[in-house]
Amino acid sequence: MIPEHILTRKGARSFKDLDPEVIEYLNKGLVETANLIEWLAVDQLKLLKGILDDMGKSEWYDSFYEAVSAQKKPSANTTTKIVGITFLQLTNDKNVLSYLSKHTSDVPRCWAAYWSGITETNISKRLNAIKPYAADKHFGVREVAIFASKEAIIDDLETAVHILSSWTSNEDENIRRYAAEATRPIGVWTKKIDILKENPEKGITILEPLKADPSKYVRDAVGNWLNDASKTRPDWVLHIAKQWEKKSLAKETQYILKKALRSVNK
Repeated sequence: MIPEHILTRKGARSFKDLDPEVIEYLNKGLVETANLIEWLAVDQLKLLKGILDDMGKSEWYDSFYEAVSAQKKPSANTTTKIVGITFLQLTNDKNVLSYLSKHTSDVPRCWAAYWSGITETNISKRLNAIKPYAADKHFGVREVAIFASKEAIIDDLETAVHILSSWTSNEDENIRRYAAEATRPIGVWTKKIDILKENPEKGITILEPLKADPSKYVRDAVGNWLNDASKTRPDWVLHIAKQWEKKSLAKETQYILKKALRSVNK
């Protein structure tokens, strides 16, 4: 039985505030991380060892340890990616992938996102594989879904934009948000999309349906997308802002445009 104070915690504001009891639960995979500080603090190798033991695959641990230890500049995100890739190298057992993708802890679901994203080379199949992780209830898994698919989106941008444009009508706000966030020209901690930096109009079929989205999560992504584009194409962003102001009087659109024009209006 997990104590109520563990289940209802808000998460530490800094590493020095981390509760050792919380870390113990996280490293055992018994609870999800509550915020980015906790996600970064998880000892992924310790968590992985326990999970491999649970699956009866403890003999795999050395392969993971060697791969993770070989990093020149280790980080939580690169470790997550390496673990996901190593799973793919060790097995094609979909039961293992299913186990990870349904785990209580969000971290194994992040590993599964990388595994799923890298398995498929065709952009259509890759986006289909990554979609459940884009819809995950946990913020970390949703971000890893972007990390695991961003380069594939760049490599086949036209097809990806066509597919993701249809996601903008999905009832799940996380799916709609992914469509915008994953195609941001600059983004956060991800590879830039040079084509969209210079030709942001190529992404309008994703943005247009979301211009008055009811979800703040989605509106933030759209506003940030346009703000990214304004760094290289302020003329285009100002043009879109004028168009949207004529088309929509909704407060949601005004919210997006304020965020979109924050760099232009400095």
